[in-house]
Parts: sequence; structure tokens; C-alpha cells
Amino acid sequence: EVQLQASGGGLVQAGGSLRLSCAASGFTFDDDYAIGWFRQAPGQEREGVSCISSSDGSTYYADSVKGRFTISSDNAKNTVYLQMNSLKPEDTAVYYCAAKLGLYYSDYACDAYGNNMGYWGKGTQVTVSS
Repeated sequence: EVQLQASGGGLVQAGGSLRLSCAASGFTFDDDYAIGWFRQAPGQEREGVSCISSSDGSTYYADSVKGRFTISSDNAKNTVYLQMNSLKPEDTAVYYCAAKLGLYYSDYACDAYGNNMGYWGKGTQVTVSS
């Protein structure tokens, strides 16, 4: 059974940093997969923030986070990280980790409001104060 455990959210001031972690089980990072981070703020649609693909190592970032967020993976720990720097109040949302097994590019994984993903973890709240 695939399980995703997200952690690392919290309250931070604008300009600060947080690192989110997504620990995956039920598959290994030696398999084919795409995994990423999505977020949803109250009253807004879910948004693909950043995804990574094992097929070609490609990464995708939403325009709103390019240059500020970095996605990475640790194969030994079966964990994906999202380093978030220069946080803004508009980054406030519940952040979810999601995965899809198989050969999928990162932009496909992050597309369609997350509807292309097959497995979801519980969210972690990120709040950025001004």
C-alpha cells in the first residue's frame, strides 16, 4: 500500500524559509514514479507547486514559486523535500504531497490540479504572516 507522510509546515514570517518533507512507503525511489507538492488555499483551486519525475529527473515549478522553491529527493530515505525560501503571504495554504507510479514527466504530474496523481498524503499547513 502506497502511503505518503507530509511534514514540516508551520508559521513563518514573510521572507522566511520552511522545508517540507514527504516520506513515501509502499514503493521505492528505484521504481518509476512522479511525485510532487500541491497546495490549496481557502476558496481557491488546488495548484501544482512542484513535481519531480524519476523518468528523466525533470522538475516542474509553478511560475509563482520559480526561483524561491526547490524540490529534491533522497532515494536512500524514500523522501522528497520542498525547500521554500523567500516565503510570501500568498504562499499560505495547505500543502499536500502526491505521487503517481509509472513513467510520467514532471509537468504532467503537476498538471490538471493534481487530478493526474494517484496517491495523496494528508496536508500540512503553511502560514506566512506579513
